[in-house]
Amino acid sequence: MDRTALITGITGQDGSYLAELLLEKGYRVVGMTRRSSTDHHERIAHLAGKVKLVQGDLLDQASIVAAMLSERPAEVYNLAAQSFVPTSWNQPVLTGEFTALGVTRMLEAIRQVDPTIRFYQASSSEMFGKVREVPQNELTPFHPRSPYGVAKAYGHYLTVNYRESYDIFAVSGILFNHESPRRGLEFVSRKITDAVARIKLGFADEVPLGNLDARRDWGFAGDYVDAMWRMLQGDEARDYVIATGKAHTVRELCHVAFEHVGLDYQEFVRTDEDLFRPAEVDQLLGDATLARTELGWTPRVSFEQLVRMMVDADLERYRVLGRAGMIPGSQDAIAR
Repeated sequence: MDRTALITGITGQDGSYLAELLLEKGYRVVGMTRRSSTDHHERIAHLAGKVKLVQGDLLDQASIVAAMLSERPAEVYNLAAQSFVPTSWNQPVLTGEFTALGVTRMLEAIRQVDPTIRFYQASSSEMFGKVREVPQNELTPFHPRSPYGVAKAYGHYLTVNYRESYDIFAVSGILFNHESPRRGLEFVSRKITDAVARIKLGFADEVPLGNLDARRDWGFAGDYVDAMWRMLQGDEARDYVIATGKAHTVRELCHVAFEHVGLDYQEFVRTDEDLFRPAEVDQLLGDATLARTELGWTPRVSFEQLVRMMVDADLERYRVLGRAGMIPGSQDAIAR
């Protein structure tokens, strides 16, 4: 295979896993990254020399067109966004520019440069928000409860619009929560597993959290990028819900994570009212029947396996930092 795939957001969790998958399948992989004075490439450091990085910005139409003209991708995966829900209340306009209008710029670039390019848009279960039914599938109405969810709904509908208006092979993956050891520390799953590692090793004594009763359908990011690829290989462009079909509370996540290191979460978790969302999304549970039947996709990593994998990775990371003397007082803690 000699196809080229262009990934926006390649330095993020999903982008790094997707780049690995596409390289394994023989693709030439190009990542579009924003110019920054600091290096945020740690998630793809192990892929140095295997992927090509080009400058481009979802805020700048000309840079997107230039990237597509120079690299001539057969497939484009738009994973870049302002993706942290709490930030979307503090920066709603920026979230709209990146997460909503950024999709417009990507699709317009494809329409102008090469309408045969296949396009994947990273939609989100946050679009369902105040859910109308449980579980949620491709026909469930959206009721987003954050500027992020609203922006994602815009990008989702615009992808449908360009598919119907210009006959572009454009699909949206409505992905429910998916995590990994590469998840950002600001997300609740990683915040918890990171805290478990620090508490176990003696670097911290508590973790503040918001709504412990919020329920989410959590899967493994490495499984979900496989679904993204499958969506662009079919004969017909359509949208799919990608989820495990099993929901767990934040409280359950805490229980599994702390239990994995022999601790009781109730001794270390502190509820902080300031961490509650202005408008809460209480329950997200996906029905991925269509993806299973049409794409042949199934998640391989269970919720418990995922949480333990993340805890183990954070434990190892802190042990490495501790042995290197990069955490004050860590040598004694690591030795215990």
